[in-house]
Amino acid sequence: MTVSPLPAHGTVLVGRDRVGRTLRVSAHPAAGRVVLSIWQDTTCVATVRLAPDDVADLVAALTADAETAGRVPDEQAG
Repeated sequence: MTVSPLPAHGTVLVGRDRVGRTLRVSAHPAAGRVVLSIWQDTTCVATVRLAPDDVADLVAALTADAETAGRVPDEQAG
């Protein structure tokens, strides 16, 4: 899939692992979906279409994992 304009309801997050990698988060009210799409430069490489009710579960998982990722393991804390 090639580049398409971001819908009016959305945002772009820049990845930190690879130059040109972005995550688009876009609302599609007419379809009743929130779409997460991973882009490499101008090419969409993956999408996930979520029902609005699933977004809270995604946010909870991201929050928990972000907290875990920010912790120093006990064996290294010393």
